[in-house]
Amino acid sequence: MSIYQRVSVDAALHVLRDINRNMTVTQNHITTGMRVAKAADNAVYWSIATTARTDNKAVSAIQDALGMAAATMGTAYAGVQNVIDVVSEIKAKLVAATEDGVDKTKINEEIKQLQEQLRSVSESATFNSDNWVILNNDATPTQPRQIPASFIRNADGTISVGMLSYHIDNTPVGATSSKDARYLIDDRATGSGEYGVLTSAYFATELGTSQDYVLMTSKNGATAGQVVISLSSSTTKGQVSEMISVVDAALTQLTTVGSAFGALEKRIELQNDFATKLHDNITGGIGRLVDADMEEESSKLRALQTQQQLGLQSLNIANATYDTVRQLFQNF
Repeated sequence: MSIYQRVSVDAALHVLRDINRNMTVTQNHITTGMRVAKAADNAVYWSIATTARTDNKAVSAIQDALGMAAATMGTAYAGVQNVIDVVSEIKAKLVAATEDGVDKTKINEEIKQLQEQLRSVSESATFNSDNWVILNNDATPTQPRQIPASFIRNADGTISVGMLSYHIDNTPVGATSSKDARYLIDDRATGSGEYGVLTSAYFATELGTSQDYVLMTSKNGATAGQVVISLSSSTTKGQVSEMISVVDAALTQLTTVGSAFGALEKRIELQNDFATKLHDNITGGIGRLVDADMEEESSKLRALQTQQQLGLQSLNIANATYDTVRQLFQNF
């Protein structure tokens, strides 16, 4: 004769196994802080979150690029501002030279120092080896300088990077003119300084002055026929007046360049603010998909711990009942 009655014990073990399995899942959620840690947890949410994380890294890279661009623009704008101040000083010196009896040679020494300051400021307006106010041989004046500004994922899954452009860098229409001087200095060997406000002779040409006056000459360009603004004892009032007109026209173009840099700097600031908000929103969206609710998980863990204790008690009761029945028949 044999006894086999373990229905209550098996039921208690089954319940206890379920409780332990749920407790393991809940403990993993609390430990990792995620309710969807791998594709097996929820394939759809895991796929969306993984794609969003890669996009968020790209947005972070855009933020870094915008930060670099903002620093570059700020440096360029500061350089233009300083150049405007120095050119204004040169204009004031030239106006002073129109007075009778003034020593033009002494004024010329001051102008010469100011002109050297112009190049020094322009060359110093560099951030991370990038100078946006001097045009060298490695740059093309008719091509816009661009800054990565946004990461775009299209509806069809394709991606693209939006760019911000230095908007006054447009291809010249027709013959080159003073309006094409979009840099402070044009040192290209293939030109004559025409794309630099300080090195362009087009201001003098368009004003019809007796000589092609420039504030300074290009280091590498063809500058034959250009005359750097300067004074001597023999300089006439008419010549000084022409120089003042050229300097004033250059100041007007410098204001245009400064406005362009300032507008782009503001655009970069706005785009950076948007990128920051976008990054935060994507992070929040990922969290809503895969992050565990720690308060909910903690409450669930406490409930499972209580259920585990009750399950152990049920198992002990079932085992005790089985042992009692077994003892009744052990002498037969």
